[in-house]
Amino acid sequence: MSDTSPQPKGPIGRFLAAPPDSVGKTIFIAVTLCLVASMIVSATSVALRPLQEQNKLKDKQANVLQVAGLYEDGMDVLEGFSVFEPRVVELETGTFTDQFDAATFDDRAAASDPELSVALANDPAGIGRKTKFATVYLLRNEDGSLDKVILPIHGYGLWSTLYGFIALEENGNDIFGLQFYAHGETPGLGAEVDNPRWKSLWSGKKLADDAGDLQITVAKTAPPAGADFHVDALAGATLTSVGVDNLVRFWMGEAGFAPFLENLKSGDI
Repeated sequence: MSDTSPQPKGPIGRFLAAPPDSVGKTIFIAVTLCLVASMIVSATSVALRPLQEQNKLKDKQANVLQVAGLYEDGMDVLEGFSVFEPRVVELETGTFTDQFDAATFDDRAAASDPELSVALANDPAGIGRKTKFATVYLLRNEDGSLDKVILPIHGYGLWSTLYGFIALEENGNDIFGLQFYAHGETPGLGAEVDNPRWKSLWSGKKLADDAGDLQITVAKTAPPAGADFHVDALAGATLTSVGVDNLVRFWMGEAGFAPFLENLKSGDI
């Protein structure tokens, strides 16, 4: 018995009447699948974003713990990180500010905000813009005295911007450690900034001499100031080494944390 029910007319009717393997139906199905797949990917990305941000924050906190010499495998990072006192510093004055919540202030985002950053005419670190504010991490002894201060640093290497931290002793001059947590340098060459042996070379070095002049250098040979201010350059990674030298000197200099470190040494903060 034939089907006598009315059939749709017009373009829809022609589409439904077409054979399943027709070009029109094949294209329609392909486009529909692509749209559905893209919607699923988009929804998944949005759903996972908070978890991704949480993991990024946890990784950053773990690196602060590492550069301070406190990280242990399997430790509760959030609990371990609680020993630090985060404070936001106004770089120009080198003083603390309560204008922002130190627990949530994003230095990297601030560097892209024209209201919170400045364009650099003299830019040895290759960062383009510098945030006016930065979060530092204070580690105190049980009696409340300062043990270490952790400062964020970043700058361009050979292929990428390196983001990391430098840990200083309470005098604001002796280096305890240096740690990068994000970069895209060449594996086996510039990426050796992650090598524990090379990172250990920073421990015990000094930023400035007795006159207060910045002397720390990453180079193949020691500077005239002597070995206390010298970290060996990475073998086969000259441009990455130059980048690290430039970024450390920039952030420890007058355009970076020097005013803060001066206030720290004088006891004004």
